[in-house]
Amino acid sequence: MALKRIALRDFVIVQALDLDLHGGFTALTGETGAGKSILIDAVQLALGARADAGVVREGASQADICAEFECPARLKPWLEEGGFALEDTLLLRRVIDAQGRSRAWINGAPATATQLRTVGEQLLDIHGQHAWQSLTRPDAARELLDAYAGLQTQPLRKLWSEWRGARQALEHAIAAQDSLQRERERLQWQLGEVEKLDPGEDEWEELNAQHTRLSHAQALLDTAQSALFAIEDDEAGGLAALTRAHGELQYQEHLDAEFKEIAEVLASGLAQIGDARHSLQSYLRRTELDPERLAELDTRLSLWMQLARRYKRPPAELPQLYAGWQEELRQLDAVVDIEGLRARADAAQAQYEQAARALSQQRAKAVPKLARAITQAMQGLGMEGGRFEVAQTVAEEPGPHGIDALAFLVAGHPGASPKPIGKVASGGELSRISLAIAVTTSELGEASTLIFDEVDSGVGGAVAETVGRLMHRLGQDRQVLAVTHLPQVAACADHHLVVAKRRDKQATTSTVMALAQDTRVAEVARMLGGERLSETTMAHAREMLQQARG
Repeated sequence: MALKRIALRDFVIVQALDLDLHGGFTALTGETGAGKSILIDAVQLALGARADAGVVREGASQADICAEFECPARLKPWLEEGGFALEDTLLLRRVIDAQGRSRAWINGAPATATQLRTVGEQLLDIHGQHAWQSLTRPDAARELLDAYAGLQTQPLRKLWSEWRGARQALEHAIAAQDSLQRERERLQWQLGEVEKLDPGEDEWEELNAQHTRLSHAQALLDTAQSALFAIEDDEAGGLAALTRAHGELQYQEHLDAEFKEIAEVLASGLAQIGDARHSLQSYLRRTELDPERLAELDTRLSLWMQLARRYKRPPAELPQLYAGWQEELRQLDAVVDIEGLRARADAAQAQYEQAARALSQQRAKAVPKLARAITQAMQGLGMEGGRFEVAQTVAEEPGPHGIDALAFLVAGHPGASPKPIGKVASGGELSRISLAIAVTTSELGEASTLIFDEVDSGVGGAVAETVGRLMHRLGQDRQVLAVTHLPQVAACADHHLVVAKRRDKQATTSTVMALAQDTRVAEVARMLGGERLSETTMAHAREMLQQARG
């Protein structure tokens, strides 16, 4: 059993409802207009259906919907990845305010409507009374067949996307070839201009440093010479005076230990001054005026500045600009490679067509199996001799779904030619075909709960009994909820819920109540004979329930 509990507050005409659900087959009945489908609508909202302000009970500020499910083990990795609590139960909650805004939670953590829908696909399948209408659409027929055959179409969709992308790239390149060529020529000219300079990555800073030194070379030499003279001069130089001071301190250090410490400090200073003297001498030996090199630097710096002004960039950015143009040219060369793009598109098309043909062959194998299964289900629904077929033809245009066009055809009785399902005249036949499809395909997927919303509309008599037995049989493997107006179907249910509408001076409200055996007899009798219960209808109801239990 999957769906354990539904709790509603201020939803449509339901003021408050807490309903526990059970496994097996549960029938949901009630008078016309009582709101039998309200529970179905509530469950759909809890599973991410589009919300609007119309679901909020008149006079209330918001509608609150909770649906509690047993948590399937296959969902736990997804819940853990999404940051939702892992528990034995799965609590889905949706709140819609009077302005139509909605909020959602999964196990108490905020969730999106998309996440609710993802969960819902794993938990529950709903078959509506107008399900046959969607089956007239080729895409719905194709999806149903693929689901029945267990075919995976995602790889083909990926190949289709790759083929379409390669084809669009080729078409764009052909259409834009002239403008691309002009852009290519412009880039080549710009690159040629910068190539004359051939700027190094850090050259601008080094050029500026060299130019600064050479342009001030005489002043630097004079400064070094003056500093060296201040150190070496025999009379006024610092080195001679410090040497004398050091010698005097050393001469008297045996008299006072403090002189020794001061002499050591002076010795360290003399060593450092010696290093400075050596460095200045080395600088003077290697540094000279070089007007020719200075002229070369002036010329190169001028080229840098000219290109920087032309392209409105700081000079230091020229190497990056040059590299960017090279990359643009490389990309343009790839785009202009028409033959390469055409080869890529042809290869993508070949891969797609190979996969599409393989998928088409798999569908061809599944077509007769699906047709036989639904045809067999039709026989017990008052359409003896009726036939269901799946027409598989080549689509006008290939697409992400493949190269097949699929349509459902139906012959309602022996000797009739199969026609498109939408052209079957009888509404009752449409409902029964829809039910046959629903029963056949309900075995697909992993959803533990199946909901049938008045899919038995338009049938009665022995066919209605067959529908009830089918629902009961499905309930042995899964949880089945069915909104029905047929007593034959309701009598076959393991559990029976009745929806009642109450009116008072303030408002109209709807309630849902689980029926015990004695009250269930009265409800089935009402479905048989109307509001005025007679002993005959009561006896008929008791007999119907006894036969169903048997």
